[in-house]
Amino acid sequence: QDGDLKFPLESVKKLKELMGGSRHINPRMMVPVATHSPCQEKHLPEEFRPVCKRADADMVFTRLSLAAGDDLCEICANAACAGCL
Repeated sequence: QDGDLKFPLESVKKLKELMGGSRHINPRMMVPVATHSPCQEKHLPEEFRPVCKRADADMVFTRLSLAAGDDLCEICANAACAGCL
């Protein structure tokens, strides 16, 4: 979940793979970085296509990818937690 947007966990895991999610990233040290958009990927799950039309699409995808990480604490990974990122 990102704000009012909700997606299946499996789709979010696929998004993380597309974004090269195997790297360790500390979410508190995260800064916007210009990279290619997941919207350019032909294997992007369909439920993410509407997000591509949003001005904040890259940040939405980044937050979702981080939420799918195994390295976040349980509190930060909880969708109800708004204070972690």
